[in-house]
Amino acid sequence: MPLDEHACYLALKAHDARFDGLFFTGVHSTGIYCRPICRVKTPKRENCRFFDHAAQAEHAGFRPCMRCRPELAPQAALPWSIQDASRTLALQAARWLDSPQAWGDENPSIARLARHLGVSDRHLRRIFEARFGVAPLQYLQTRRLLGAKQLLTDTDWPITRIAALSGYGSLRRFHAAFVAHYRLQPSQLRRLAEQGSPAAGRASLLRLAYRPPLDGEALLGFFARRQLNGLEMVDLAARTFRRTLRMVQGGSTWQGWVDLHFDADSPHLKLRVGEGLREALPWLIPRIRAWLDLDADPLAIDAVLGADFPGQSGLRVPGTLDGFELAVRAILGQQVSVVVAQRLTQRLVDALGEPVATPWPQLNRLFPTPECLAATPAHRLGELGVIQQRQTALRALAQAVAAGSLSLHATGDVQPTIERLLALPGIGDWTAQYIAMRALRWPDAFPAGDAALHKALGIPKGRQAAAQAQAAAHQWRPWRSYAVLRAWSRSAHPISPPQARTHEN
Repeated sequence: MPLDEHACYLALKAHDARFDGLFFTGVHSTGIYCRPICRVKTPKRENCRFFDHAAQAEHAGFRPCMRCRPELAPQAALPWSIQDASRTLALQAARWLDSPQAWGDENPSIARLARHLGVSDRHLRRIFEARFGVAPLQYLQTRRLLGAKQLLTDTDWPITRIAALSGYGSLRRFHAAFVAHYRLQPSQLRRLAEQGSPAAGRASLLRLAYRPPLDGEALLGFFARRQLNGLEMVDLAARTFRRTLRMVQGGSTWQGWVDLHFDADSPHLKLRVGEGLREALPWLIPRIRAWLDLDADPLAIDAVLGADFPGQSGLRVPGTLDGFELAVRAILGQQVSVVVAQRLTQRLVDALGEPVATPWPQLNRLFPTPECLAATPAHRLGELGVIQQRQTALRALAQAVAAGSLSLHATGDVQPTIERLLALPGIGDWTAQYIAMRALRWPDAFPAGDAALHKALGIPKGRQAAAQAQAAAHQWRPWRSYAVLRAWSRSAHPISPPQARTHEN
């Protein structure tokens, strides 16, 4: 467990949101399990049982609380610096099982996952149960049912559609699993939800929880400085971020808009999505959580970085909703300022982005697809102001992503992806590390050659600067991405490095 039971009970009594998702409390007298933030009367200590994961609580026979809704809790951050091979394998399996690609699969196969990881399914089951206390398929079933519970509560979709999106091939199987775990029918849960919120309200609004502190102003400011007209719209005063998006998943394509509001009064964000993206919600919600780094654990990060970077616990590593888009921005931002990179990317969006309808006239473009960019002649990119070296890099990147040989998403394998990026023309270590930091969501990415980082760390210019930066940063593993953000934030421009850096975007 991440905490001893006494510490868990103290956090439960305090309703401490910093521990949300890091443990769950099963209450023997009610048969219910809750998040630490649940506002019901704190149960007696002797009635409490603590679990690392919701799957463990459900396996022990507890049902999720209808008030605090465990499905909304931030995911527990899985450690990246693991020396033991078996634990590493178990964590790799858990990351895959946490992804919607897994719990949306009608016929999940642990044998297939085991082959992907290069082990036998028997070995995978053994080491997974030793690490998580439940079998892989039990872990997966909890993820599926909690995802379905959120859709039943927060949307007005037909139950048959929710069952299919949750990976159940038949409504009968979905009903049986739901009743077995939660002791009520999906339709009963929906009626309970409707008593607290009318269907019209539930059709479009979802809440996304995070562990505080989160510096929403810094996060929004980062995106505002890189805002692309037609694609994005940041309102710092209203604490909102709207943008367009195209999603491709399992042969299906959706496009539309997302509207996020940072709630100043609670550790939640409010999310609305356009009609065109509603059926992509099971895949979209994890992307948004990764985009805004909502599953970060500030307590764990600060335990490593707090002494060297005090007072910066709320900084998150900004991600992306589209790994290809982020990689294009990174290439166009090589060796230029934020302003120049933004100008070049804006031209690309204006020239090659497809039109899309939204409630806001300012949002009317989608980012160009890999196929579109791969088919764009080099001279056309030159007309947009892209120099030859970056033309080659952009086209090679687009061709690799379009062909499926390169995947840039948060659940991908980091080191093989970095190697594939470095094999492309015009992509060096800085660009690969920057993409790993923001698109792959690697918390230990480190652009050692960054000039502004050297300046922030007090490292003199010279051939040994990168090596000195690597040596200085060793103590910050596995959170070097956060150390980079904190170091940059101490420079003249909050969050964003100054113009002196080697690359910029």
